[in-house]
Amino acid sequence: MKHDILFFIKPLSILPALFMLSVIFGFSAQTGETSGSLSYNISYQIVETCDKLFHLEMNETELDGHARAIEVPLRKAAHMTEYFILTLTVLLPLYVYGRRGGSLFATAAILSVAFACTDEFHQYFVSERSASVIDVCIDSVGVACALIATRVCGWICRNFQNH
Repeated sequence: MKHDILFFIKPLSILPALFMLSVIFGFSAQTGETSGSLSYNISYQIVETCDKLFHLEMNETELDGHARAIEVPLRKAAHMTEYFILTLTVLLPLYVYGRRGGSLFATAAILSVAFACTDEFHQYFVSERSASVIDVCIDSVGVACALIATRVCGWICRNFQNH
């Protein structure tokens, strides 16, 4: 009975990865203008929230200036975060289907970085967008952080079980 349930549940482990792949692809399919506008609006909302939270009473020009100042770092942090989450969701089905140790981490890294490369290639064909090796490197930092976080969490769990 248990094996019958697992037979149906195991394939579902890939759904989070497919969801993340589609989210990343969707963001990459946005035109440069749409993507830039979204980044600016989020940056502006963050600055506006900080202004209200800390009673800074900035004027419109100051809000705009600060929003523009954090827009690029925020966009790059979003790249890392997307690929951090993607890598975690790629690790799940690999683990469920029996990958362990170095093979698990190497396969997840290769798949995630390969998608970063194909995603940048895809952006080359989107209006007002371009392919960027720097963005692949930033995405790869997110991948590496996910792998390190997973290893650290695994190490902590194993040490707590042994004590």
